[in-house]
Amino acid sequence: MKTFQVILTKSYVVTVNAENERQAKHAAEFYTSDIYDISSDKDKRIFNFSIEDIECKMNEGIIFD
Repeated sequence: MKTFQVILTKSYVVTVNAENERQAKHAAEFYTSDIYDISSDKDKRIFNFSIEDIECKMNEGIIFD
């Protein structure tokens, strides 16, 4: 089996209570994560794959009205 690296981008709307936009943006970028493999052993066996590693490289927040 070959190994491939795939760039995956996800977007979220995070509602944050904070003193200002800067703090809200920082909290959303720094304190959120859901990076984990949710595949089952059955999925891996049927579709012949394995996820070796998932590492978050960047979270970028944008304030919008």
